[in-house]
Amino acid sequence: MSPSPPPATLPLSQRLLRLAIVLFLFFVSIEWMAESFKLFGSGLTAQLLNLTSNPFTALFVGILTTSIVQSSSATTSMVVALVAAGSLQLPLAVPIIMGANIGTSITNTLVSLAHINRSAEFRRAFAASTVHDIFNLLCVLLFFPLELATGVFSASGLWMARGLEGMHGLDLMSPLKLAIHPVASGMIHLLESILPADTWWHPHAWLSLALALTLLFGSILFLTNILKSLALQKAETWFEDSLFKSTSRSFLIGLGLTMAVQSSSVTTSLIVPMAGAGLLSLRQIYPYTLGANIGTTITALMAALATQNPLALAIALVHTLFNAAGTAVFLPLRAVPIYLASRLADVSMRSRVIPFAYVLTVFFLIPVAFIFLMD
Repeated sequence: MSPSPPPATLPLSQRLLRLAIVLFLFFVSIEWMAESFKLFGSGLTAQLLNLTSNPFTALFVGILTTSIVQSSSATTSMVVALVAAGSLQLPLAVPIIMGANIGTSITNTLVSLAHINRSAEFRRAFAASTVHDIFNLLCVLLFFPLELATGVFSASGLWMARGLEGMHGLDLMSPLKLAIHPVASGMIHLLESILPADTWWHPHAWLSLALALTLLFGSILFLTNILKSLALQKAETWFEDSLFKSTSRSFLIGLGLTMAVQSSSVTTSLIVPMAGAGLLSLRQIYPYTLGANIGTTITALMAALATQNPLALAIALVHTLFNAAGTAVFLPLRAVPIYLASRLADVSMRSRVIPFAYVLTVFFLIPVAFIFLMD
């Protein structure tokens, strides 16, 4: 049953207060979900990264690892640490970074599934989330063979790293993380104190994930309804005429917001309910997503600068270069990913099974099959 939209007669201040509360719960649910997945996969993630034996395996390890931890920043920071320690060679680290870019888009795709019982909303939300997937897939299809043939990204990263040698990293702290992480961690610790955490089937992790998903889906339903009520107050016009008025403005908002919160999963997930509510079009969301893709590379870059290791700095720069090159190619060619995302959303409207099958196949089944077949 859907919550009723806040009456449009309520004072604007009350609706904005409700929006702030629901937004906070929405961000907590994403952080809680990511932390819950880590309960299953922290050991698995390290084992997966150690499985990397050739560039193809590395690519799919990057997808699977990031799908599990739901953070390309986390994966790339681990890769930076492994490269700095000499445990991972640069030519194998580059495909992991490319795969991480695909894996990180799973979060906003999961968020779009909360709209699945409302056909029109779901079509808009699913297209808004999968345009991120398709952009990253197109970039890998274009740049992975190029890197294998020429090593252009690793060579460029090394060249730039030499120019930045001597610089020191900064400990950037996301204000959003400071607010939501203690709440998510507190809930997990509470569940660990109630349920045993050392059994093979991780009951606390399953319950934590179930509660996080419930909070996520519930907050999205309320968020969409509040956004709709605000649209009656011309919020739609405000989005169109101000924040997302032009391609460059949308891009810079995505870039700046993601650099501030250090998580493209959060910032690209935030935009999905807005798309579902009809406040933003796919063409407005696309440049925002590309900006977020570049903004999320700041975490690994700062981590690499802190190591003072030129190879670690090179792989962090490769992540930035890869996303910048993708933007340079597919922002002018935006019609391609936008068309493909729209068509995928149309196909997904035929059956509710298709979106779930898409997530399971792209982010888990294909990577697992390739890793174990090629290992």
